[in-house]
Amino acid sequence: MRLSVPNIPPSILSAAAQRNAPTVPTSEAVQRIASFLSAGRAAVLTGAGVSVDSGVKAYRGKDGRYMNPDYKPIFYQQLIENSPRGHSFRQRYWYVLRAYLGFLPVRRTFPNPTHFAIAALQHANAVGPLITQNVDGLHHAALRRVMTEEELEAHILELHGSIFKVHCNHGHVYPRPIFQEWLGQANPRWSAYVDELERTGAQPKTNPDGDVALDASVSYDDFVVPECPRCIAEGRHNSIMKPDFVFFGESISHKVKDHSYSIVESADRLFILGTTLATYSAFRLLKHALELRKPVLYLNVGPTRADGLPGVDKLEIPTGAVMREVVHAVVGTRARYDPVLRDMLLSGVVNPLVQEKPTGAS
Repeated sequence: MRLSVPNIPPSILSAAAQRNAPTVPTSEAVQRIASFLSAGRAAVLTGAGVSVDSGVKAYRGKDGRYMNPDYKPIFYQQLIENSPRGHSFRQRYWYVLRAYLGFLPVRRTFPNPTHFAIAALQHANAVGPLITQNVDGLHHAALRRVMTEEELEAHILELHGSIFKVHCNHGHVYPRPIFQEWLGQANPRWSAYVDELERTGAQPKTNPDGDVALDASVSYDDFVVPECPRCIAEGRHNSIMKPDFVFFGESISHKVKDHSYSIVESADRLFILGTTLATYSAFRLLKHALELRKPVLYLNVGPTRADGLPGVDKLEIPTGAVMREVVHAVVGTRARYDPVLRDMLLSGVVNPLVQEKPTGAS
């Protein structure tokens, strides 16, 4: 079976390259978004674009193309393969990708004004549940000050899972920071390197998806992937450990799919921010909303998989440029006298990465 990284159809990219979509003036965008949200209860769907101001690298550039066309991710089938080859893939993953080295910058990432603006809208009961494709936990972080973990589960659906949990192929789940400690204990040489990065505040250079870019001469053949302690206690050796998010080539669970559909079905409308909808698990939620004749407002910069679909109102503007003002427009004077809203609307880092040119660009 041939597997590939999901992308926007070439016909859409070609059409987008031939036209320059005008950026909507900020005041007009704020008014249109506020009117849309005030007209009915909206479900919210977000993607990587909302985390860019937090320093999380976007999957695709403004032209809609993958930032690194030469990037070769590890696929789900490779990671869970119970063979020497599968073990090698797991060594590469836990050593190089969104794992031992890549987890360091993740722990230093904080919500930006868009995360807090969406959290403020949820706190004010101005929007319904949030569906996010992001695994970075930043939506949770923005709401955690006012909600319990149980309430967060009811308000946020992580469509593709979370980077903060790890599980083995027998279902034993561990917090990601604890597994990070196990990786360090099993690999003292690399633990010392990570300690040095922590001490100096340096960050390893990463590709999209958190892949840490290292010199090709660096070997990970001696990198040790810890075994699952509970499996050992049950009398078996097992180092098939996987982060609790969906890999390329892996499907979301029926439970998560059904939950995402129910959120769209129970809402009056759908508000989409910061995503190209290249992955079908997210794109089909838009299709489902359109099939149910629900209004859709789409906020993104650059081409998307939804371009040209009837029933989609798209605004070409960054989320960080408008979402705080949207909250003020929707909740009115409450933004001044509600201490929680006031605090949220003053919170958030703005620390976007300097985007490098895609591989091969001149």
